[in-house]
Amino acid sequence: MIKNLDIDIKSLPTPCYIVDERLLIKNLEILDSVQKRTGCKILLAQKGFSMHSVYPLVGKYLAGVTSSSLFEAKLGYEKMGKEVHIYAPAYIEEEFDEIMKYSDHIVFNSFHQWNKYKDKVRTSTKKISFGIRINPEYSELEHPIYDPCYKFSRLGVTLPNFKPEGLDGIEGLHFHTMCEQNSDTLERTIKVVDEKFGRYIKDMKWLNFGGGHHITRPDYDMEALVRSINYFQDKYGVSVYLEPGEAVALNTGYLVAKVLDIVENEMNIAILDTSAACHMPDVIEMPYRPNIIGAGKPDENPHTYRLGGHTCLAGDIIGDYSFVQNLKPGDRLVFCDMAHYTMVKNNTFNGVNLPAIALYNEKEGIRIIKQFGYEDFENRLS
Repeated sequence: MIKNLDIDIKSLPTPCYIVDERLLIKNLEILDSVQKRTGCKILLAQKGFSMHSVYPLVGKYLAGVTSSSLFEAKLGYEKMGKEVHIYAPAYIEEEFDEIMKYSDHIVFNSFHQWNKYKDKVRTSTKKISFGIRINPEYSELEHPIYDPCYKFSRLGVTLPNFKPEGLDGIEGLHFHTMCEQNSDTLERTIKVVDEKFGRYIKDMKWLNFGGGHHITRPDYDMEALVRSINYFQDKYGVSVYLEPGEAVALNTGYLVAKVLDIVENEMNIAILDTSAACHMPDVIEMPYRPNIIGAGKPDENPHTYRLGGHTCLAGDIIGDYSFVQNLKPGDRLVFCDMAHYTMVKNNTFNGVNLPAIALYNEKEGIRIIKQFGYEDFENRLS
């Protein structure tokens, strides 16, 4: 846990996300080292981090972006201008022509989807590489909401449903089985993938390992990752792609919030100007407990508070934290690791405003990239 922050947050509006470019560059350098050691290509998964003001910086290190929708594909195409990959469980027919306009790689979730669109894509004048997502029916995740391989999953083609006779025009296979995991999980996963689908991988040009690789985590086993990449490249001669979203922005950003009020109901409760429901929904969905600079677990420090948002949702609770001193209205709290899966999941439930977005580097200091207002709330509705 970060003990101190060397960025002066007093000038920031609250709530506000702030991304530290120094930390982002550190992550990008780690990811680039994997590319240089193995020859693989690493893509930014925009579902985890879509702060496009830093796409030019990210593009200096990574090969491009991966997308899950037309809008993400267009954003990556326009803001980074490198490779654009897309995968969706099913494509919206009215959007597909535009998807082809922005995409270099298109991955289909089923042979039915591939058969639906293959005549259209074969007549395209643009060179696009096409793939099928496979489901090896193996994962090591505990929460079904994040497990792409849980029973009855809609994501990817299982071996019993794989149709080798339908592979004409398919150049790659894609699997995604992980979430916030180390490379030991990947090593066990690729053994299953190879055992089940190796006979088809040998005829492919590329293999995409998907996301969930916590490559920039301090305890990550880089050597196991390199072995896994080289295994498939050496055995089958395929190019390997990885598409982590979280690893790009892991531990690079913060959410600065302010205490609005303190209430008591058998314990002290601090109401903040940020919301778990609106601004950090993984706290409710995962569940997930973000660290706060200077705070500890309940009763670890003298003063324990339950932190809640300012929406009317009873369950808009961030968690219980302890502090050295009593909290009071106006105090600022800094939540850690708030760059990924926050901005991309924000909503305006209750008309709660979205946090401002800021960037920090040593040359320019703090820059407010964007602030939101009533118009952003109004324009989402009708």
